[in-house]
Amino acid sequence: MGADVKIAVTGAAGRMGRTLIRLIHETPGAAVSGGIEAKGSPHVGGDLGTLAGLSEPLGIFASDDPLTVIKDADALVDFTAPAASVEFAGLAAQARIVHVIGTTGLSEADDERIAAAARHATIVRSGNMSLGVNLLAALVRQAARALDPSWDIEIVEMHHRHKVDAPSGTALLLGEAAAEGRGIKLGDRSERGRDGQTGARADGAIGFASLRGGSVVGDHQVIFAGPSERIVLGHIAEDRAIFARGAIRAALWGQGKGPGLFSMADVLGIK
Repeated sequence: MGADVKIAVTGAAGRMGRTLIRLIHETPGAAVSGGIEAKGSPHVGGDLGTLAGLSEPLGIFASDDPLTVIKDADALVDFTAPAASVEFAGLAAQARIVHVIGTTGLSEADDERIAAAARHATIVRSGNMSLGVNLLAALVRQAARALDPSWDIEIVEMHHRHKVDAPSGTALLLGEAAAEGRGIKLGDRSERGRDGQTGARADGAIGFASLRGGSVVGDHQVIFAGPSERIVLGHIAEDRAIFARGAIRAALWGQGKGPGLFSMADVLGIK
């Protein structure tokens, strides 16, 4: 049997970072190799096992030096912020490792820089790493292809009160799936933030509504509203561990794949 895949984690002391460390440690064929924290973080130098609440320390410590952590890893799993993820993509390209990006709120300029890094790194990027959401996206794409434009498409999402971007990355992933099914570009037909005298709904628009409150991990509904009937496809996330498990699966899948920009649909074989 080959050596374990060495996986490093960004934002190691955050909620997702701790979950990732715990689940990587529990995953056969995977091992925690390092953790990155921002400069000035009180968690720099902390044992990753202790941070994650494991029964024993791992003897691996959180670092504020990304290059050192990345050069010793086979894969980097990254749920942080756009600016950080772009930086990490560049470092992953230098190290020729797998970079799994679950960060949301990326701009077009960020997308371009990540795509450039993917010429040298294996990058798996998705607005949602869960199996269920990616299967939902496939169903949304199929439904949008089957239904004519008289069916209006609305996407409703709700997340915890601390989420900083809207619509969610998952909502945009679902919107892209609907647009692909319709053979249109989401950017040309997206309709968001209705308020006041907006006028009638634009034909062919894909609408988004974002709700924030409490501790909701993630609720998404895609509504196809036709004449006298509606189809509602949805997903409810009950534990952020589903995103961590998907990201770890992507990190393992990417080994030996070579440079390129991939999605969870590639990982799951449902492209």
